[in-house]
Amino acid sequence: MAAIKTLRTKRNKKAASNSVAKKKAIKLKKPAVKKISAITKAIKKAAKPVIEKRVKINKIARTYLNAKELAYFKELIVEQKTEILENARRLRESLVDENTGEYVGENTTFSMHMAEHGTDEMEREKTFMFIQRDEKHLFYLENALERIEKKTYGLCVSCGKPIDKGRLEAVPITQHCIKCKTSLSNGN
Repeated sequence: MAAIKTLRTKRNKKAASNSVAKKKAIKLKKPAVKKISAITKAIKKAAKPVIEKRVKINKIARTYLNAKELAYFKELIVEQKTEILENARRLRESLVDENTGEYVGENTTFSMHMAEHGTDEMEREKTFMFIQRDEKHLFYLENALERIEKKTYGLCVSCGKPIDKGRLEAVPITQHCIKCKTSLSNGN
């Protein structure tokens, strides 16, 4: 019995020494983590993110376009929105069979050549791409309508200066003056 107690005591001491060794190992790992986080912080400080400045538009600049001009641009944007919604509806209808509700070309009863199947898939993907493009354009149109309601339409969101009316007629969803758009396109 005494021999068994001695063996248990030795095992307990070994287990205790092993747990102490593990704790020491854990303590040794913590400074390495701190060094890594310090390096990460230094890298983050060195690589400052590019943040587009949004200029607060003062009340004087809000009167750039009069009510008649804002109504004209609103009508122009609503017309574009209607056209895009109609186009998106037609594209969606071309994808789905009215009778079965399945995608067109998905459930063919006859054997189709692989090249024909590939062409159909490409056409379907192209249609999805057009729908996504229209949805993105709708987002920009909604944004322009919000700016008309806030009476900030026609002012550059970067510098706050008026956008040329000719540019607004050509691209009613524009948010930037030509100078800011050029610098954004050049990556400045």
